[in-house]
Amino acid sequence: METLLPMLGWCTLINFAMLSISTITLVCCGDWIMNIHKKLFRINDSDLQRQYFGYLAHYKILITVFNLVPYIALRIIGT
Repeated sequence: METLLPMLGWCTLINFAMLSISTITLVCCGDWIMNIHKKLFRINDSDLQRQYFGYLAHYKILITVFNLVPYIALRIIGT
């Protein structure tokens, strides 16, 4: 318990930082990144934007379910 709680806290923080960096990168450099992905995977703009949104949404859900919720539950149990 002494190791698990800080680990989940740091995992949550690092994952939300990565999510934020990914979101900011897509907002600021979206056209450049889209051109690279369009050439690599031959996907049109609307499908690629949908894929980006799905990636960010799924990543946020996974962080919440596997990092944040267990961290909060352990904090409640530990108090």
